Amino acid sequence: MTEDDAIVELTSDQCWQRLYTESLGRLAIATSEGADIFPINYAGSEGNLYFRTAPGSKLLGLTVNPSVAFEIDGYDESTAFSVVVKGTAEHLDHGADIDMADQLPLRPWIPTLKYRWVRIRPVTITGRTFRLDTEPDRSSF
Repeated sequence: MTEDDAIVELTSDQCWQRLYTESLGRLAIATSEGADIFPINYAGSEGNLYFRTAPGSKLLGLTVNPSVAFEIDGYDESTAFSVVVKGTAEHLDHGADIDMADQLPLRPWIPTLKYRWVRIRPVTITGRTFRLDTEPDRSSF
């Protein structure tokens, strides 16, 4: 194997396949104090990502600046992957949207009331896989 095949770009469909099979990611938002990153459990449906939250700094930050980045990653014995979604977050406040979101297989992981639904509408989605291997000998360069 060469260095050229150590990193492979994923297609949009491959990115969505990863997003639909995972359930934990990190949400990056801009706040008045700079950027902040939150771990969230999520579900994907019909080309959007959904998560539940409670009133607080995350929901306030999304209200002030709805532009977000969302990232998932993972690995097995021989490869790792990363998928990044950039898009717009919106608090769901219409009954039909909330009813649809309530049907998703998503529940809070901790015993807190998280009754506010947020949808991320992707603008861009990118991803890569990485072949895991030992570091090459430095003397070979």
